[in-house]
Parts: sequence; C-alpha cells; structure tokens
Amino acid sequence: MAFNLPDLPYAHDALADGGMSAETMEFHHDMHHNAYVTNGNKLIEGTEWADKSLEEIITGTYDASSVAQNGIFNNISQLWNHNQFWEMMGPSGRNMPSELETAIKDSFGSVDQFKADFNAAGVGQFGSGWCWLVKNADGGLQVTKTENGVNPLCFGQTALLGCDVWEHSYYIDFRNKRPVYITNFLDNLVNWENVAARLAG
Repeated sequence: MAFNLPDLPYAHDALADGGMSAETMEFHHDMHHNAYVTNGNKLIEGTEWADKSLEEIITGTYDASSVAQNGIFNNISQLWNHNQFWEMMGPSGRNMPSELETAIKDSFGSVDQFKADFNAAGVGQFGSGWCWLVKNADGGLQVTKTENGVNPLCFGQTALLGCDVWEHSYYIDFRNKRPVYITNFLDNLVNWENVAARLAG
C-alpha cells in the first residue's frame, strides 16, 4: 500500500505565535515530510514491505549494528516521526494535564528537571536526530535521544513526545540556536494533552 502525506492538524500559521512560522511549516511539512513519503513509497514498491504498516517496516528494517541504516528505514521512519511530531504540537493543549505532570514528577523529580534533561538530550545529539520522552515497557518514563531517523519503536518504547533537531526544523526561525528552539518547543509548542493521551494509551 502507498502511504500519503497527512494534512497538518492545524493551519500552517497556527503555531506562529508559539515561535514556529508558517514558512517553516511550508518547508518542513510540505517539502521535507513529503519527500520522505515519496521516497519511502518508491523504495518499498515491489518489496516484502509493500503491504506492511509503517511500524512493521520500521521494526523490520532497523539495524542495531549500523548508524547509517538503509534507505527504506530512513525514509519510512522519518515519515512516521513527522506524523507524530505534528500531532505532538498544537495551538491548544498547552496546559499539562495533572496525570502527566504526576508521572513526570515521579520519574524526574520535577517538570523543570524533565525539561532540563530533554533540552540536554536534544542539544547533545550530535548532528541530525531527535530527542524523546518515552514510556518504557515497565511504565517508567525516560528522556532519550536518537540519531537521524531512529525512533523509540526500535527499542520497544512508546513515544510520548519527540522534538526534531534536524536543522530544517528550526533554522528559519532560530538559525543555529538549537537550545533556544528546544526550550521554546517545550514552553510554547507542545500539545500536552496529546502527550497525556499517549501516556494513557
């Protein structure tokens, strides 16, 4: 089956007040995300992965011994990552639900400490990649970072929140100031209700 580029769950300029411009959304969603969809579809056509789900392709093609990965994994994983990314942000849902706040405090001591750990993970990811808040199999929460398109599915974790730290995600609005971008992401862009729903799910 061929995958499609999902529509944004809000207008291109809906996050501008939070620091992510319509221009960034046009480049990031309409061009970069779309390229992963187009290339991923071409690469899986006629292969054993042609009728599999995104999740099945990701876990089936991930190579734990290789940083570079392969073309199918790289494109399909980035397709999935971006599908989640747009949903994890929004013009609403900026208040953190109490159940999520409690879970974060239980795992990190405080919301501020979680944010500090999350920012450090994103800043510390050399080159392109992602930083994540994940739920492990035992239910505990953890901040992680991954290179390139690798995501929590590869490690049997549930992605609760992910921040894209590829330069195309922030360079238009923040230039080379990745730490400022991540802080702004946490303070002004995250839809915490979406994160809480992932935790409950």
